[in-house]
Amino acid sequence: MTTKDTVTLTDNATGKQIELPVLRGEDGPAAIDVRDLYRELGYFTYDPGFLATASCQSALTYIDGNEGILRYRGYPIEQLAQHSSYIEVCYLLLYGELPVSAELETFTRHITRHTMLHEAMRRFMSAFRHDAHPMATMVGVVGALSAFYSDSTDVHNARQREISAHRLIAKMPTIAAWSYKHSIGEPFVYPDNELGFTENFLRMMFAVPTEAFEPDPRFVRALDLILILHADHEQNASTSTVRLTGSSEANPFAAISAGIASLWGPAHGGANEAVIRMLDEIVAEGRPVQHYVDRAKDKNDRFRLMGFGHRVYKNYDPRARIIRKVCHELLISLEPGNPNQALFDVAMELERIALQDEYFQERNLYPNVDFYSGIILSAMGIPLNMFTVIFAMARTVGWVAHWMEMMSDPKARIGRPRQLYVGYGARDYVPLKARRERPA
Repeated sequence: MTTKDTVTLTDNATGKQIELPVLRGEDGPAAIDVRDLYRELGYFTYDPGFLATASCQSALTYIDGNEGILRYRGYPIEQLAQHSSYIEVCYLLLYGELPVSAELETFTRHITRHTMLHEAMRRFMSAFRHDAHPMATMVGVVGALSAFYSDSTDVHNARQREISAHRLIAKMPTIAAWSYKHSIGEPFVYPDNELGFTENFLRMMFAVPTEAFEPDPRFVRALDLILILHADHEQNASTSTVRLTGSSEANPFAAISAGIASLWGPAHGGANEAVIRMLDEIVAEGRPVQHYVDRAKDKNDRFRLMGFGHRVYKNYDPRARIIRKVCHELLISLEPGNPNQALFDVAMELERIALQDEYFQERNLYPNVDFYSGIILSAMGIPLNMFTVIFAMARTVGWVAHWMEMMSDPKARIGRPRQLYVGYGARDYVPLKARRERPA
């Protein structure tokens, strides 16, 4: 990264000028270094939502929304989705390189050996209300991990940071599955170290002690792909939350718990759930799909088609192109009489119309990854309240990798955003008896 380029900023009120360095990364837009702006000119920058602000330097994930590019550590998501596995992608994000055979075997063994939870954690989870949302359970349980694994909470110790990373990645499927089991009143199923990462999760989700369970290979591959596609996505709300929380030197379990809480917000992690709710509504009302397409085009109608377009990808979502094929293959392979068949039929008709309609083409409103992932999870029999939980399970490695990157940076400092104050100016205190009634 070089700082040879500069931008000259002139304060028209005073005529004073300042030269600000321009930082150029490997790819993507350059960034203006504004750290001297307040000291030199007395100004803050104002960027609500941080839409034009680079909050950090990172070597993990690159996104070009205009060109539909997503890369993990330089590797195109298309290649990783085709050739890799989620556990290998975890290694890549954590350590920066694809593992050789011995490295992958050792890493897989470490993750596998950390899948169990402290037995007291099982009793802790049982104390949640029977109808607790699995995300509520997940936020509380992950935050509580520091009370059970305090031997890896020294954020200044590189080895302890690595152990915490392994524990979080390994234990998240167990926490997720147990959160679901508790919500439906079924016994917890312990991890099986003979199974792979994704197979293990599906077994803990759907197995019961009285019957044998064999994960469906179609579901295993589809879910592993969903995990890969959701493993990281640059500085989104939850990742930024993890970084900001971690910048205070909070322990990693607290930082990841904060990220889960951020992901729980419907504007962030609930998009694929919103897709299925929309499709359920269309099925229930029984009207032609075209009726809802027409409503979506009507600017006076507040109805929105969920799962189309993307805030970051202005052209197309590269993850959607990958997952679309798997979604179609999975739906074709389902047995006749599937209870969700009407929903899937509506989804495919909606996709067909949107891909051919000029209105959607002109605005680049193509089906995104949430559209297809919601359908896949429904086809697997995963309930709506588990959609965001699975998102959190997938994103854990991204959160942890960003946290580790930040904590290993000697220049890292606590996050402290500033504000544009728009409240009252200075005013004097008025005694209670002298205050006037405010008009209703």
